[in-house]
Amino acid sequence: MELRVLAVGDVVGDSGVRLLARRLRAIKREQEIGFCVVNGENASGVGLTPKQADQILDAGADVITLGNHAFARREICPFLDENSRILRPENRLPSLPGRGFGVFETPLGSVGVVNLIGRCSMDFTPDNPFRIIEPTLRKLGEIPVLIDFHAEATSEKLAMAYFLDGRAAAVWGTHTHVQTADEQILPGGTGYLTDLGMTGPVHSVIGVRPEQSVAHFCGKLGSRYEVAQGPCAIMGAVFTIDMAARRCTGVTRFREDERPAR
Repeated sequence: MELRVLAVGDVVGDSGVRLLARRLRAIKREQEIGFCVVNGENASGVGLTPKQADQILDAGADVITLGNHAFARREICPFLDENSRILRPENRLPSLPGRGFGVFETPLGSVGVVNLIGRCSMDFTPDNPFRIIEPTLRKLGEIPVLIDFHAEATSEKLAMAYFLDGRAAAVWGTHTHVQTADEQILPGGTGYLTDLGMTGPVHSVIGVRPEQSVAHFCGKLGSRYEVAQGPCAIMGAVFTIDMAARRCTGVTRFREDERPAR
């Protein structure tokens, strides 16, 4: 039995949320998707609100993962404790709201989903993800495991994939918002892509108005970043998982650009 898993890259802004609401269920039908994980940590530009979380789940996501902005919108904190379908990085402090992994049902059986955050070129206050994942895998037991590794450095993401090769069914990266072209199945059977890309405005600098990002890099006085306007795209990847072997048999990048209004 093979399960097709759609992993969707970081949703940026209300426009990204709206595009998911319009297209995600149709995409799942067209791609014969049995399970869908969406990274939603930039739905508010920075962070996720309870309303946006409900919208993403209603759009067809089975699980929402987060990242370095997991707690940026403090109103999400009680929601993280209440809703087991939203995961924040497992290697953040255990005392913080929410959970970092869970077991979820699919049409072909149970899968585990884990959200981790990297530390290279980011905030080093989270615990070491390479250390934290070991007990987490033991808790999940003998089921296929899917991992969203929210990290900056490509080296850290790829190192995590090799560290988990043969133990996780799929490892994908989020955070950098630029879809990479290195989809592969590692020697031990773990599917991998360094970064899914993002679900948000195409004409932007990782979701932000280009002129704001240009001003920042030119050293000018800037303003609070704003989500860019214009057409959006959904980016991600489809992982085909052999449920019995707990291995990946196929990885395909996915991108769908918003159709212009008629």
